[in-house]
Amino acid sequence: MNEIMSKAANRLDRWTTEEARELYGINSWGRDYFGISETGEAEVYLRDGEGVRPVSLAGVIDDLNERGIQAPILLRFKDLLDSQITRLNESFLGAMKQQNYRGTYRGVFPIKVNQQQQVVEEITAFGRRYHYGLEAGSKPELIAALAYMHDREAYIVCNGYKDTEFIDLALRAVKMGLRVVLVVEMPTEVDSIIERSRELGVRPILGVRARLSSKSTGHWAASGGDRSVFGLNVSQIVQLVDRLRGEDMLDCLQMLHYHQGSQIPNIRAIRRSVAEAARVYVGLVQEGARMGLLDLGGGLAVDYDGSQTNFSSSSNYTIAEYAADLVEVVMNACDNAGVDHPDILSESGRAVVAYYSVLVMNVLDVMRFETHGLPEVLPEGSHEMLCNLFEVSRVMTKKNLQECYNDALFYRDELRTLFTHGAISLRERALGEEVFWAIMSRISQSVRDLKYIPEDLQNLGDELTDFYYGNFSVFQSLPDAWAIDQLFPVMPLHRLAERPTRSAVIADITCDCDGRLDRFIDLHDVKKSLPVHELRDGEEYLLGVFLVGAYQETLGDLHNLLGDTNVVSVRIENGKVVYDREIEGDSVADVLSYVEYDPAQLVDRFRKLTEAAVREGRISARERKRTMDAYRDGLRAYTYYVAPDADPDTGRRTQPAVADMPDQAAGEVPMMSPAANP
Repeated sequence: MNEIMSKAANRLDRWTTEEARELYGINSWGRDYFGISETGEAEVYLRDGEGVRPVSLAGVIDDLNERGIQAPILLRFKDLLDSQITRLNESFLGAMKQQNYRGTYRGVFPIKVNQQQQVVEEITAFGRRYHYGLEAGSKPELIAALAYMHDREAYIVCNGYKDTEFIDLALRAVKMGLRVVLVVEMPTEVDSIIERSRELGVRPILGVRARLSSKSTGHWAASGGDRSVFGLNVSQIVQLVDRLRGEDMLDCLQMLHYHQGSQIPNIRAIRRSVAEAARVYVGLVQEGARMGLLDLGGGLAVDYDGSQTNFSSSSNYTIAEYAADLVEVVMNACDNAGVDHPDILSESGRAVVAYYSVLVMNVLDVMRFETHGLPEVLPEGSHEMLCNLFEVSRVMTKKNLQECYNDALFYRDELRTLFTHGAISLRERALGEEVFWAIMSRISQSVRDLKYIPEDLQNLGDELTDFYYGNFSVFQSLPDAWAIDQLFPVMPLHRLAERPTRSAVIADITCDCDGRLDRFIDLHDVKKSLPVHELRDGEEYLLGVFLVGAYQETLGDLHNLLGDTNVVSVRIENGKVVYDREIEGDSVADVLSYVEYDPAQLVDRFRKLTEAAVREGRISARERKRTMDAYRDGLRAYTYYVAPDADPDTGRRTQPAVADMPDQAAGEVPMMSPAANP
């Protein structure tokens, strides 16, 4: 009998990598780019000649550690960027060919989505075969675009508020033969554009941004509709046409542009806006404008959670469906009006660069919400409330879980009140917390076997979680997770052939209560904790945050003066992994200079302090030297955590021992992993 039970337990305890793929959803959100090997390591699929080769992400980090490059690290995969540019352009060109569309596709990448030099350089290189252009929403972005976009068949679309310098630069580029389109966002811009065009002797390429009435869906729904911030309404567009006609410049108006919003998850909302925009375009042609270009703006969504739904972090359509629908709607509107098909532009930045980058962090520590179990008896003379709480633990069964939960909360809160008023000792308070935690642990395990779980107990398992401390800053590397509750796929990079037995919230090192990841992707809902593995002494545990290529580097801030992470570009060449671009993360001196400190002045001020300490006999001259060396080393150091036991040759760090979580703040249910006590 014991042998049979042992075999049954082994079968139940079995864990496969296929279960890991399902648990973390990587087959859904990873597309053809990310997966899990049979040995349990997260992989990225990179092209090697004509084929595709899996590359272990944990293996990449091991390689980089040996080179002295430490986590946190942002990994960039140029193959994935190239693939997304290809997929977008081929989807539009394929849809146009299939539907006999008599125009072409000329997409542009909005620089604001990822302004890093490497990104812009690689996009212009990979996109050249499609004449894939750039969108600039400011003068600095235009200056960057003009340095990298020299393709005379590609477009540079200029949005945003424009001063004279911005307008002059765009007009001079037109004079040199580049296709730079000045999009009129506000009626007041027209006078400046006309004046500078005549002064410089160049006919501008003009566009107009329409403020459509069609409302969008998702987080950025307010970007469209009658109350959107930028763009001209229909009445103002007609006034612009009359003004340009009066200035003999109506032939300069060649583009209609609109922006419905970012990350639009529902294809029906996209179709509605395209239909309205196409009718405005037809009307402008009928008014006598030259036209020829229809810029459909952004909105192409990324399926962050893999659910393929109209949830705000998902998308209920593919890139191919998106392209086919847009082409169909524009073509039908033009055919019905007898108007030539325009060349279609789109500004699909998020979909192009999201897959490009993965943030990798090492786990520095863990706080567990665990107890040492119930005492057999309470100390003699224990307070009545402590005795009542202990009695709850003794009478609890599966039939009275709700009642025991309510009673335990009541007695725990009473004990805290008594402690605040000095009626019980610190040791009695601590014992009360231990008993309460033990009760919550038993309840969280018991409810798993119930067919009906009381409402108060349904989310107990989510709330009773560990804190895993990741070596990163939410505010610097994942600002959208904090600011707008954006979901990103998060998962361990190794040990995926093992069953994860813990659940955790991922806290960063900013010492800020908002500096944590506590919302995770799920096919059916949003999870409040991430399944993770037990940490092992002496082993590093790596987590990856995926699909972070859009906006995160641009929006990151210097909370706690934690700067940019190390960045490494990874590719395959002749069957070997190549790290062909390494960008060191910010040093302490770098970030201090960003907030107006002069590192040289800091050293001088600190030197005076140490010299005064020598004069006062507090430290020796030799200690002064060592103190100054430590200060200078600190200025040169990485802003993120570097373990003191890191190997100076390899950069490898050992995993610290696990710590128990101390008592929580009053009024909160303590957090404990449902799998804490098997």
